[in-house]
Amino acid sequence: MTKSLLLTSTLLATAAMTPAFAEMNFNRIASFPVTSNFEGAAPDETSAEIIDATADGMTLVYTDSPAGVIGVVDITDPAAPKPKGTLGVDGEPTAVSIIGTTAFVGVNTSESYTDPSGFVKAVNLSDMSITATCDLGGQPDSTARAKDGSFIAIAIENERDEDLGDGRVPQMPAGDLVMIDVADGTLDCGTLRRASLTGLADVAGEDPEPEFVDINGLGEVVVTLQENNHIAVVAKDGTLVSHFSAGSVDLEGIDTIDERAALIFDQSQPGRVREPDGVQWIDDDHFAIANEGDMDGGSRGMTIFHKDGTLVWESGATLEHAIVQIGHYPDKRSDAKGVEPEGMEFGVFDGTPYVFVMAERASVVAVYDVSDPTAPVLKQLLPSGISPEGAVAIPERGLLATANEFDGLEDGAARAHVMLYQYAEGLASYPHLTSAGMEGPTGWGAISGMVADADGMIYAVSDSFYGYQPRIFKIDPSSTPARIVEAIDVTRNGLPAQKIDMEGIALDGEGGFWVASEGRTDRVIPHALYHVGADGQIEDEIGLPPELMAVEKRFGFEGITKVGDTLWMPVQREWKDDPKDHVKLVAYNLETEEWGAVLYPKAAADKGWVGLSEMTVHGDQVYIVERDNQHGLEAVTKKIYAVPLAEMAPAALGQELPVVSKTLVRDLIPDLTSTGGYVLDKVEGLAITADGTAWVSTDNDGVDDHSGETMFFSIGKVGQ
Repeated sequence: MTKSLLLTSTLLATAAMTPAFAEMNFNRIASFPVTSNFEGAAPDETSAEIIDATADGMTLVYTDSPAGVIGVVDITDPAAPKPKGTLGVDGEPTAVSIIGTTAFVGVNTSESYTDPSGFVKAVNLSDMSITATCDLGGQPDSTARAKDGSFIAIAIENERDEDLGDGRVPQMPAGDLVMIDVADGTLDCGTLRRASLTGLADVAGEDPEPEFVDINGLGEVVVTLQENNHIAVVAKDGTLVSHFSAGSVDLEGIDTIDERAALIFDQSQPGRVREPDGVQWIDDDHFAIANEGDMDGGSRGMTIFHKDGTLVWESGATLEHAIVQIGHYPDKRSDAKGVEPEGMEFGVFDGTPYVFVMAERASVVAVYDVSDPTAPVLKQLLPSGISPEGAVAIPERGLLATANEFDGLEDGAARAHVMLYQYAEGLASYPHLTSAGMEGPTGWGAISGMVADADGMIYAVSDSFYGYQPRIFKIDPSSTPARIVEAIDVTRNGLPAQKIDMEGIALDGEGGFWVASEGRTDRVIPHALYHVGADGQIEDEIGLPPELMAVEKRFGFEGITKVGDTLWMPVQREWKDDPKDHVKLVAYNLETEEWGAVLYPKAAADKGWVGLSEMTVHGDQVYIVERDNQHGLEAVTKKIYAVPLAEMAPAALGQELPVVSKTLVRDLIPDLTSTGGYVLDKVEGLAITADGTAWVSTDNDGVDDHSGETMFFSIGKVGQ
């Protein structure tokens, strides 16, 4: 590795929240695909939802509801987790808690909403034998273990039918709380006791729906009643310690409109009920809740209560704003519950107590220092797989593990993963890009093309996911993380430009830009080139000539670069007249208005497809990003190639096109796995500064069926 690349790798391990190496941080070190736990072909749908660890911290167990199994992972070497297989549990596993080497698994066997049923199984992880099964008389949701290992608690939700009566409660039968003692490493079913939760809440008090449970050092169980917007604290013997409404929050500066394809945070929600899901004790007197929401609420943040019902701290919209800044805001969920904080975990690492909040729709794990429960500090935002559901802290090994439930097989997205993070001295490796420091919460995402100016600043465009708000982002890559310092709205006559799909950007040499719109005729988005002024106003539009339109397909221009008076645009995949595994690099001369092209030989696809996604010139070479559309272990082609500028001599359209040669510059797969994640599919941005430093970015699809993770990194200098 060259000296410059070593320096780049060091810079990638830094973040703005962490100014010195003396500080301790969590960084992801590994991702475990759930599919690898199956012998042979994995099921069409599999998941990782709730997760726990054995007492020695060497083994993880997660629930896989779609497959009807629990999965086991060996993390003796946490940076290289190994599959240990699965175990069927004769139903839908909903939760798991481990005491020693025994996993206690809640299993839903309900045949209908009106006839709920389920049981809890004790599984000896040494030999995967089932040592006890207790009938719960209802549908279990979550489980928790007492700190001294003496009992487990189970929330019996008896969940509602969301298609019945507009999904409103009450819907009987009511749920309750079950506690069962643990003796000799297994369940003593004869000690099963129930704590009634009916008649407590103002909202459908006759039908409590317990959601999440946790147990403090006194053996007290805190339970959230999500649909009832209520919280109860129950003693080990089943007596009620306290109960109170979860209350509401006045939210300001949020986005509540999901159909406008824009990130505008100027709405409010007064009196938004919390409707908490996850809950975790911080100490014997205080607990935190994640306010996901369900029927009428979801206040998008975290709240801390004293167990007597006193409100201690409220995050309001601050968590969501922090998530907005790192490009993880799920715009399609704006009208519902925004980032949807759902699961939680708590752990004390080197004397510092942390609460981990999993934002389900943003695919982020927020790390709060709760040394003072009245004034928590948001320390980090960690990237996760899609839809983090459960987490387990393993402080004695300095580890955090998350279970990420979304399986994207049908949607062409990544499949479910378990992810591991190490708590150690050093700087945070995520985020790579942020809008922190700009006035107000500035959202961004779906970065699809980049270019660098003479001063080393980078300009990036977002694609049609934000069709109502097309923007050019000015990025300062000299800070860590890189910072968006300006957002330029692309407009026509002062209004947001519509029917434009920006996939590439080049400088016009006069302070403005040339933008390539990929186009989709089935969505009435034209294939086109746009001349955009420094203020974002579209000054000119150039459509494609008949010779190209006659052979076009929906995958159009995926980048643009300017060489003298000529604009060059790579076409993503073959058009109708292209030879197999060859695509056009299209040229347009700004002076003569003539079109031409050459052919570029791309790799054949092992699976899915291979196409081009970016193009930029530097020195005597043209650099092209070539990628497949695969994630994780399926990914093969994520590469940068160089084409000699001397070979970029376009032939007239309709003539035989010359085929250029290419030389591999870099295989990006090691870069894409350098932060412990799986390989992201969309490498779409490449910018090269005047000194030859190349910057690469990925497109996060606007956090739609995507983890939201954007990688923005340097591969050092090219052309040296």
